[in-house]
Order: sequence, then C-alpha cells, then structure tokens
Amino acid sequence: MRRPLPLSAVAVLLLLALPASAAEDPGRAHVRAAAEAMGGEARLRALTGLRIRGVGHWNLLEQSERPTPPFLVMYEQFDEVRDLRRGRLRQQSEGRGMVMDEWRRLTMLLADGVAAAEVDGKWRPMGGAQLQDLQERLAFAPEHVLLAALDAKDLRAQADTVLQEVPHHVVAFHLDRASVRLFLNARTGLPTAVETVDAHPEDAFWSVWGDVRTVLSFQAWSLESGGLRYPRHWEWARNGQPHHSVTVTAVTVDPPLADADFAVADDVKQGFEARRAKKLDDTPALRPDAPPVELAPGVVQLPGAWNVALVAQDDGVVVVEGPLASGYSARVMEEAAKRFPGLKVKAVVSTSDAWPHVGGLREYVARGIPVYVLDLNRALVERLVASPRTLLPDALARKPRAAKLQVVDGRRVLGSGKNRMELVPVRTETGERMAFAWLPEHRLLYTSDLVQPQPDGAFFNVQQVDETVEVAAREKLPVARVFGMHLKPTDWSALTTAVEKARAR
Repeated sequence: MRRPLPLSAVAVLLLLALPASAAEDPGRAHVRAAAEAMGGEARLRALTGLRIRGVGHWNLLEQSERPTPPFLVMYEQFDEVRDLRRGRLRQQSEGRGMVMDEWRRLTMLLADGVAAAEVDGKWRPMGGAQLQDLQERLAFAPEHVLLAALDAKDLRAQADTVLQEVPHHVVAFHLDRASVRLFLNARTGLPTAVETVDAHPEDAFWSVWGDVRTVLSFQAWSLESGGLRYPRHWEWARNGQPHHSVTVTAVTVDPPLADADFAVADDVKQGFEARRAKKLDDTPALRPDAPPVELAPGVVQLPGAWNVALVAQDDGVVVVEGPLASGYSARVMEEAAKRFPGLKVKAVVSTSDAWPHVGGLREYVARGIPVYVLDLNRALVERLVASPRTLLPDALARKPRAAKLQVVDGRRVLGSGKNRMELVPVRTETGERMAFAWLPEHRLLYTSDLVQPQPDGAFFNVQQVDETVEVAAREKLPVARVFGMHLKPTDWSALTTAVEKARAR
C-alpha cells in the first residue's frame, strides 16, 4: 500500500511540473510585458545611449513663500546625452527664474562615480547630493528601471490598483537602498509611474524629511527609431508635491558617444572625493574662519553654515534656530555647555519655515527640549517630527517621544532679566512665516532670514529689508543693531539707508 505524500512534497512536484513561466512570480511577467511594450527586452538591453532634448520647470518647494502651492518656479531647457552601458550622463542646460533675469548656462557631468559641473568655463566638483540626483535620473528612467526590475532578486507582484482611472499592475523590488514600485498599465503594458522611497542624507533640503517618497510619472509615449517607445513627458512629485516637470522635444536613439565628452580631470575627481567625505550631519557648528561673536553679555552668535545664537538666561540657555541636521544641533548644544557651564538648554526658538532652518529641530525634540515655533509653521514642524526615518534613523527615530511645542501666535516673552527675549511674529508679505527675536535691554533684533547681505555689501531683495523696518515701527522697537540666520551684527542704519536708496530710485 502506498503512503500518501506529504502536502509539502505534493506542492514541490506540482511546482516542478508547471512550465517555468507559470511558476515564476507574476510580477516578472508584468515587467516583461512592459519591456515588450517599450520595444522588447532585447532592444532595451541593446541600447548604448540616448540623447534627449527638452524643456521643463522646477517648483522650488524649499524656497517658496509657503509650504503649499503656488510655488516659485525655475525654468530650464536642456540637451542631455546618456551613456547607458557605462552609467554616464552629460547634460547641458540653461536656467532662468525669479532671481535669474537672464538664461544661465550649466553643464553637469556624471562619470566614474563623480559628479561635476562646468560654470563660466571652469569645471568644479559637486557633492554627494548632486551625485545621487544624477544617478537617480539614470536609474529610474524607463529604459533602465524595467531592466533593473527584471534583474532584481526580490522582484514581486503586489495587489493591482487603479491609477489615473485605469487598472494597473504593481510590482516592487529594491535598487540599492531604495525601495521601488512600478505601476504598469494593465491594458497597454507601458509603465505609468515609478515610486521610490529613499533617504537623501547629503541634500541640505531633502535630508530634513528622512524617508522621501518620489513618484516619477510618464505620459505622451512616442514610437522612436528602431521600434523603441519612449515617453515625451515626465513629472516628478516628492512627498506628494509637484517637484519637476519635463517635456522631451527630441529623442535620438543610440547617438555617437565620445569618451572626451565624459572625461573628468584629476583635480576635479580629487575635489569631489574631498567634498563627498564631508557629511552633512557632520557639519561643524563653528567656522574656523569666523569665530563666535559676543553681541552682549551672555548673547553669542555662532557663525556657521547657518548661524545660531545662544542667549544665556538665569534658568538656562535659549538656542535661536535649530538648522540643518541633528548632528549640527548636537554640536551647538555642546558649544552651549562649554560657554555656559551649569546652565542647561531650556528652549530652542525656530523662526522660519525654510527646510534647512528646521532641519535640526528633531535633536531638541529627542532630548525633551521645548521648541518655540510660529503658529503658521506648527503644521510643518509637526510633519518634520513625524517624518519616518527607517533608512537612516536618528535619535528621535530610535527613541520616539512627543514634541514639546510652544506655539507663538502673538508677541510673547521668553525668560526674564537682562537677556529677556520677546518673540515677535513678522506678519508681512514675504515674512509671513517668520518671527523676530527682540532683546530689549540690548536693543538687539534677530531678523530671522528676512535680511540677507550679498557679497557686494548690498542686501538681497530690499522689499524684505523694508518689511523689517516696518515691523520695527509697528512694534515700536528702538533697534540699534540687527543679526540673523545669514546676517552678522549690523547697525540698524544700514537697513534704513538701503530702504531710502531703493525708494529714491
């Protein structure tokens, strides 16, 4: 009498009896169908390169007046050559926008793991953030991402969904650190979108948000030479906001490629490696060429990549601004402990909604330090505190705790004594999301980011300087000197003079 086979053995025999195509994960079949719709897997693997020309625009999500649309825009036109065999890219572009009255040329190069840019005829090394941007531009393009999916060992199908009112297959895999999902049109097979989740640790803007979700969408497919189908319109969205839009005006398949066009000089390579070795989170809080400045007894400005101020009061130190990254904040607190031994950091004041300006607040939250924030920026800071950091966890991600937010919705006193501070909402057109810090005993006004000097001694956007003067008059502040996020101690008369000159023009 034959004994029945165990269920596991039956499953194995059934699996072996099935054709290979039926046994594999359905996700692989979906991706193969997508490759076929683009012209065939063999055609994609045989591509040597692409030349793409087009126009587009960037939404300046991190530099706009508010964290919601409408955003300020930078326009571009570009001519880009991609060496698909060796992972190289050369892009010549012109950009123009709000602060650039004329078209400005820029050539960017990705080759041999180096990112470089040619500006005004001179090649300069870029950093790790630009390297990641250029590598992603190649990695998640339609001609590469389908092959990466087919080559991925962890490719798997997910539940079908409806996107743009059309049924789609969804497949997922990993590409290096990033998790990737492809949305493939169930009717045409063509890829509609690539969704990635990755960290951007060297980007002063995007590092703030931890795990960043990017969705690259394709449309306007066109039949190109050799049977390749290629999208003529691309849209990037990051964390749910429209980020970058490109319309491709011309595609050249397998263009001639010259090594000289991708050559990087040795000094540029060395400069790139030196820049890449300087990690954003390791940025020193003190610049060696700009020592701390004591503005008044117990009031110190720390000049750095982003200036921070320390205000010693009887019951602790108030830190003005928590910029850049958690490591930056940790070093600021170390400096506070050295300068004011025996005094704990009692609070941090955040005066702006610019992303690098809030990037270090999570470190204060992790240590249970109260955070003073303008009412209009409360939602932004709450989103920052809640942002996921599974890929590169910081102290708050490793040990979560609730933020002690102190919302400033009107003029508010912080502390007492000679270094008493008053927080003043700006409430002007360009300073809508900013707050000033006023130290009445010293007639010192901290102007957040509203007053920014330029190399020639003038001020950027005199409108903002004028608003600063208006706020001082409105709040009846007898200001003697000002200082700010990017402003060294400056006499008040410099601001009033700049406004008078602008009005006189």
